[in-house]
Amino acid sequence: MTTRILVKIGGRAFEDREGFVSLAKAIKSIDNIQIIIVHGGGTEISQALKEAHRETVFVDGIRVTPAEDIKIVEDVLSGRINKRIADFLSENGVPCRRLSGKTDHLITVKPLIRQGRALGYVGEIQHVNPKPVFDSLEGGQVPVVSPISADGDGKSYNVNADSAAAALAVAVRCSDLIYLSDVPGVCTQDTILRSLTIRQARKLIADGTISGGMVAKIESACEALNGRVNRVHITHWHGPDTLRNITRKDPSGTTIHL
Repeated sequence: MTTRILVKIGGRAFEDREGFVSLAKAIKSIDNIQIIIVHGGGTEISQALKEAHRETVFVDGIRVTPAEDIKIVEDVLSGRINKRIADFLSENGVPCRRLSGKTDHLITVKPLIRQGRALGYVGEIQHVNPKPVFDSLEGGQVPVVSPISADGDGKSYNVNADSAAAALAVAVRCSDLIYLSDVPGVCTQDTILRSLTIRQARKLIADGTISGGMVAKIESACEALNGRVNRVHITHWHGPDTLRNITRKDPSGTTIHL
């Protein structure tokens, strides 16, 4: 069976070309493992909305996206950021295919309700059609996926990139899901927790140790594990060894498992 790893990239390490040169080097150094990339773009979305004089509101780390904002969000994610990532990787020897959740109905959604509140054009994932990703991998290309998705009528929705990564990792039967961010892992009292079970992670959410944007990340990790992804890793990028060490079962950061 083919080994696949999904990498959700984010954080300051991937704000310029240097980070992607390093990522390309890592991908090329790993043999017999297929890589899928999902990206977010929170900082650039916030800046674009600010320039448009739009207010940014979050609920449990999820961005509220009214009708007036969805085109801006889609342009940033599926246009600007997705193209930049694919271009940088391709220029450094990693053939890519640009995708979004809207490509051939890759991700179909319905409106997300959180704490009894509608969040506008924010999607809750209903179905994943993995064929576009499998087709890309079979063609020797790394899929680079924007989380922008659509409902059954083709209307665009903003989907939390962590949730999209988890759902896609399940659908394409990944062994590992890696969340790369600015934090080195899940921390308590300035100590990185190297290993967590789902039960332990949920307890840390309940007592407030895990809060903010990390809540959505942990919830997504639990969904992936329940969908038979073997391991979920939360770490920061520290060069090509970040991926190599995970494939060698010596990961940095926090590993979450059943």
